[in-house]
This record gives sequence, C-alpha cells and structure tokens, in this order.
Amino acid sequence: MLARLIPTKVHAGLDYGVGLLLIASPWIFGFSDESSAATWIAVLAGVALIGLSTMTDYEGGVLARAIPIRTHLVTDGALGVFLAISPWLFGFADEGGNAWLPFVAIGLGELGAAALTDPEPEVAPKRRRQAQGAH
Repeated sequence: MLARLIPTKVHAGLDYGVGLLLIASPWIFGFSDESSAATWIAVLAGVALIGLSTMTDYEGGVLARAIPIRTHLVTDGALGVFLAISPWLFGFADEGGNAWLPFVAIGLGELGAAALTDPEPEVAPKRRRQAQGAH
C-alpha cells in the first residue's frame, strides 16, 4: 500500500496549479497551431479540474463543497488515465513531443497525486464549518 504523503491542502493547491497549466499548455508547449484536438482537450480538462476543485469538500473548495475528497481523488485518477492516453485516443501522438508529452506527464502526475494524497484532511472543511456554527 502506498503512503499517503500529500495533505489535502497541498493537493488543493496542486489542483488549481495543474488546472491553469492545462489551460495554458497549448501556448506554453507550442501545440495550439498543430492540433486543435490537443488544444481543446487541454483547455477543457483544465477547466474541469478547476471546477471539480471549487466544489470539493477540502481546503480548496470555494463553492459548494459538495464532492467528497475520495470521489475527487477517483476523478483525478480517471482524468490522469484519460490525459495519458488522449494523444493516441484522439490521434495527435504523431504531432511531435511538444503535443503528446505534456499530456502523458500531466496524466501520470494526476495519477500519482491521486494515489499519494491523504483522503482525510486534518480538519474536514464541512465539519469545521458545522463546529464553528454550533458555538
């Protein structure tokens, strides 16, 4: 069994950073002109990751906090697999390393973060809010 080394607070920061990286990656890595599929997938995946993060019940949840952290981590894992295989699934693996390598690297990073994040925050945000409201 893997050690859960990443606290949810750190994971939240990573989520927002990776989401922004995905959105900007077509221009950072220079594949926006080469592949519209890669561009759309990167941008939509980044927006989805940020959206998921805003609604997760952890320190980074700023909207509804309706998604349990364990569900978030499973979704991160699924996103990681999707990103890692998307160059072959959508046919842009032959457009150069600058087009496919970011997807594989970020996808594997998502899988690693999902596997290594402790699913129990030190103080769960929902419970903390409820406890503060009870005083």
